[in-house]
Amino acid sequence: MNRLLSVREVSRFCGLHPNTLYKLIKRSEIPFIRKKGLGIRFRNEDLERWLDEHSSKIYPLLEPLLRVDLSLDAYDRLFVCKKGGIKVSPEGKTWHYPFGSVYLRLTKSGKERWHIYYRVEGKRFREVIKGAQSRADALKVLQIKVADAFRGKYGFKRDEKKIKFTDFAAAYVENYAKVNKRSWKDDVSAINAFKRYFKRFDLHEIGVLDIEKFKSGRLTEGVSRARINRNLMVLKKMFSLAVDWGYLKENPAKRVKRFPENSLKERILTREEEKSLLSACASHLQQVVLVALNTGMRRSEILSLRWDQVDLGKETIRVERTKSGRPRFIPINSLLLSVLDTLRRQNGQSEFVFPDSKTEKPIKNVKTSFKAACKKAQIKGLRFHDLRHTAASRMVEAGIDLVTVSKILGHSTIQMTMRYAHPTPENMRRAVEVLAQDELFRPNFVQFSSPTKICKQVSSSISTS
Repeated sequence: MNRLLSVREVSRFCGLHPNTLYKLIKRSEIPFIRKKGLGIRFRNEDLERWLDEHSSKIYPLLEPLLRVDLSLDAYDRLFVCKKGGIKVSPEGKTWHYPFGSVYLRLTKSGKERWHIYYRVEGKRFREVIKGAQSRADALKVLQIKVADAFRGKYGFKRDEKKIKFTDFAAAYVENYAKVNKRSWKDDVSAINAFKRYFKRFDLHEIGVLDIEKFKSGRLTEGVSRARINRNLMVLKKMFSLAVDWGYLKENPAKRVKRFPENSLKERILTREEEKSLLSACASHLQQVVLVALNTGMRRSEILSLRWDQVDLGKETIRVERTKSGRPRFIPINSLLLSVLDTLRRQNGQSEFVFPDSKTEKPIKNVKTSFKAACKKAQIKGLRFHDLRHTAASRMVEAGIDLVTVSKILGHSTIQMTMRYAHPTPENMRRAVEVLAQDELFRPNFVQFSSPTKICKQVSSSISTS
């Protein structure tokens, strides 16, 4: 017979005040046993069943209370410990609850970071809650962590929901990919590759070894390492959502390493190659290429560009169809102003800057015509995306600061822009020449113009001393 749990034990591990538990017992909202001489006790199997019935992303035992729609302040009045309370310090603020603590800290850059603290069997746990936007987010995670520890201590084992990988993949596409990603069709392509390996599996049966077999199998098929890595990113997100949706306890893809890639695969167009390419381009492609080289915009951003995004008076382009989802503004230089003015006269009747003459909708792709132009110009290994790299590299080489270049390109972090800061020999020479421009500390021997004479003068000065 399993040991019965007391009110104090359930209270401590569930993070509920004993008075709150008694209220739930009084309203018969939680299963319990009451016997003379024994008092109130709880059976493992009854609590396990009750947890399953009331499970959610919020800590299950608080479900009945949260149905009342408690505000965070009301929740604090009920559960914040009287002894610990709410502490404010120069480093941040801490909220102490019976089951753990939530605290806010600021990073060196001034960003807010939410942390949690709790104990299990005397062992302390402190964690940063990545992605938490508020105390409520951190509090939910704390409740989940404590609930998991409670189940582990008393042998509660919640069965994972069984679902076929193919069924979960369909749910992922419909409920996540299509809703949150413009590139959801790329995810569908990756899932088609997964199905060949995981079609017969239930989701919970897929382990690290199975994913490693997928990696090696795709490599044997001749798929590039970069493409396999993109597939793994999709798979990792799928399993992460499976954990959030209650199908899995952990993400097996988190322990699978990606293949190393050559991050320096950017192909920078030279000025001579640019002239040859523009000469080889058809008229419509030539204008698209000029926009790419003079703005650093992505191909999808250029082809979907509308005239209401172009302000020739203020000489700016408002880019809306961005990878990050946040709009950005790009100044129009003198060359591009002339190109857009010509296009306005040609395509001003259309909603789009680059319309398809047959459908009046934006041009879908220029891949074929761009490949043909490169072949005609005898330029090898150039992708359309390299035009964006070329624009970025030229701005950096001209001395434009990385913050400005990052804003123009729409990068989310400055580290992404750092890839274009290539130290050319000319830039390195110019950098050290800056050190020789201080007249105040220039030695007497620097008046000689010959490097040989300078070396001899330096040597004699050293020997004399």
